[in-house]
Parts: sequence; structure tokens; C-alpha cells
Amino acid sequence: MRFSYVVVCLTISLVTAIPKPNKTSRVKDEPLSSHKHYENEEHNADYDHEAFLGDEAKTFDQLSPEESKERLGKIVDKIDRDMDGKITKEELKSWIQYTQRRYILEDVDRQWKAHNPNNKDSITWEEYKKMVYGFMDDMEPSELENNAEEGFSYKDMIRRDQRRWGIADTNADHALDKEEFTNFLHPEDAPHMKEIVVVETMEDIDKDKNGYISLEEYIGDMYRGIKDEDEPDWVRNEREQFQNYRDKNKDGHMDTDEVKQWIIPPDFDHSEAEAKHLLQESDADGDGQLTKDEIISKYDLFVGSQATDFGEALNRHDEF
Repeated sequence: MRFSYVVVCLTISLVTAIPKPNKTSRVKDEPLSSHKHYENEEHNADYDHEAFLGDEAKTFDQLSPEESKERLGKIVDKIDRDMDGKITKEELKSWIQYTQRRYILEDVDRQWKAHNPNNKDSITWEEYKKMVYGFMDDMEPSELENNAEEGFSYKDMIRRDQRRWGIADTNADHALDKEEFTNFLHPEDAPHMKEIVVVETMEDIDKDKNGYISLEEYIGDMYRGIKDEDEPDWVRNEREQFQNYRDKNKDGHMDTDEVKQWIIPPDFDHSEAEAKHLLQESDADGDGQLTKDEIISKYDLFVGSQATDFGEALNRHDEF
């Protein structure tokens, strides 16, 4: 599942970011694409394009089929990690996982550099706190208690961040290395951080602080309503999802266990399923692996009838 964070920008000596969950994407391990894989039992290749290319799929409408094939060939060379001329299901799966995590890696790199200008091996909590919350030193106590965005005061934000920091600090040295910092910024992707994701979700949505999430709180987290406009179809669908699936015991609200099942659903490996699907669709000789020719001959499955200027992205991500 892919979580992002709402950024609260504060200009002091530089712009810093206070991470908060983005309410539009709370569910961990979401599908690999915003498109449905099948529409009325018809295969939708747009799903495969987004799964295979991630955000780069958005620019795939610019090039001719010839250019698409050329650039796809360069991608295949990147996927073939052992350079044996064959793409295995595991190599394909690794690539799909990489494209899905690319935005996380870029975000971590950007914030690591901002908070660690001297490129040290780790960042202490005090260093991070000073960088992000240093502006609070000049604020009156009453201002610190005033509610900020989404009903959280600045003091609440520090408390939440420090709690999450402590969980991310797996070696308890009071500092985060880059891997731990990644888990701090994106806890939804770290198994040992799952519980704090649930706790923070409850804190975000449970406005009356009774320990449960009502239907009104659930919808209010996604949609504020527009005066004199009918409720969109997707909101009505979310109401049905809450009543039919989220509230499993039908008591009118979601408890902590139900919230956990919602945002951290039972394991289903979307990347594994997509790699298997692409392999089955493209493996012309049935040997369980793909050659570059097999992939390019099915380029419409992988990248559509057009492709993108993926070379720049590949140059930016030589670490794959």
C-alpha cells in the first residue's frame, strides 16, 4: 500500500515538513494501479501499464510504437539483474515493487538531505525536532495549544512524531539511520511499525475520542461535503463499504481491530500476482521465463501503444 503525507510548510531558515497521513490513501498494500484490472470481465491493460511503470505510465502517450519498443528494451536490461538474457518471475516482481516504491525512495532522499545536510550516518531526535519544530521556541504557550490543521496542536504533532521516532529507532540509540528514517517517514511499509499506523489512524478519524470510528467520522475523513451539491457516487459507495464490510460486527462503528483489518488487510501480494500475470501473457515458448524479444513483442501489454521518456528516470535510479 502506498501512504503519502500532508506537508505543513513552515518557512524559517528553510522549509521543513511535518509528516501527517494523507486521508485519501490510508490502506496499506493497495492495488498496483488506480485502474481496475478487469472491467466487465474484460482485461484492462492500463492496470498493467501502471503496475509495470508506476507514475511513469502517465507520460506514455507521447511516443510512437517504435520509440516505445526501444525504451522498453532499455527497461528490460534494467530488470535483468543477473544479465543472463532471461527475465524470471522474481526479477519481474522486484521491478514492480521498485516502481511502486520509487516515490517513497525519492521522498526519503529529499528529506534525508534536508534534515541531514552534513550527510552523517544518523540523525538524532533533537536535531530533527530543532529542524522541524524549532519555530515553536518563539511561540506563546497558548499558540502551542491552538489546534493546527486537522485538529492537531503543534504539541500534539511533536508527541506523535516522538512516539513514532521511538518505534522506528530499532537499535535504541536515540538516532535514526537512513533505513530507520525511512520507516519513520513511511511506517506503512515496515512490519514493526504496523501498530502505530493503526493508532495514528484512530487518532486522526475518531474526532469524539470515544475509541471508535462512526460512519460519520469515516466519511468525514474523506469528504467534507459541498453546499447545495449532491453527494458523489464514490461517497455513497464508501457508505456501503463501511456498512457492509468495514463494520464487521454490525454495531454501527469500527473498533481498533476493524480499523486494522481495513488499513492493513490480510496479506495479498499484488506484485507477485502481477508478475505471474505478465509472465503468463508473454511467455511464448512456455519456459517460465521471458526474453527481451518476448517482452517487446507484447509491448502493448507492458507499456501500451506508446511509451515514455523513461531514460531520464532510469538514469536517476541506477541503484535498481
